[in-house]
Amino acid sequence: MKVFAISDLHLSGLADKPMDVFGPGWEGHFEKIARDWQERVGEDDLVLLGGDTSWGMKLEEGMYDVNALRDLPGEKVFIRGNHDYWWSGISRIRALAPPRCHFLQNDCVKFGDLIVAGSRGWTCPGSVDFAEQDMKLYLREAERFRLAFHEVQKVRAEGDKLLVLIHFPPFSVKKEDTLFTELFEANAVDKVVFGHLHGSGYFPLRSEKAGIEYFLTSCDKTKFSLVQVL
Repeated sequence: MKVFAISDLHLSGLADKPMDVFGPGWEGHFEKIARDWQERVGEDDLVLLGGDTSWGMKLEEGMYDVNALRDLPGEKVFIRGNHDYWWSGISRIRALAPPRCHFLQNDCVKFGDLIVAGSRGWTCPGSVDFAEQDMKLYLREAERFRLAFHEVQKVRAEGDKLLVLIHFPPFSVKKEDTLFTELFEANAVDKVVFGHLHGSGYFPLRSEKAGIEYFLTSCDKTKFSLVQVL
């Protein structure tokens, strides 16, 4: 099984918010992503989607965009991003989920010897956009990852690989320690996928910290191509 990742698709099938207002590179961006996906992903592969899938405000709007991905190859794992306002009630989402679409919320899913855990995360101390009012959400999101790793321990066997999905970068560009990185290291995570970042600001697409590989997969950063992480 190959594992690919991409995030921040910002689809707007029912929401009137086309992404080309953010620049010409976004014109036809979903078609670019779908074409790359179909060329590279097999039916037995896995695609991780790191949040901000849809601009929809209501559940039916978000699920409309999720269904735009249903016929693309592979198993698909989603987490919530800060713009996924349609994401309300994980039980309702899972009840409406298309086949082979898995939604994480402070928990994990296992495929053979591969486990994927995930939660949204939040901006971290040391990041340029971190403010005093962010501390409460930062601490809350760290607790949600503790819950996710508690679920991992229930299903993890010797030799299993552990991948993590988090929407926000789990550290600043200086790669300082955070509650997220400490949890990842304590739970022997192999690889971490994140998104959220857009535009021309510098942040490495791939980095390593304490033996864990980190992948930035915001689709405009990756030129609307999937990133192979395993």
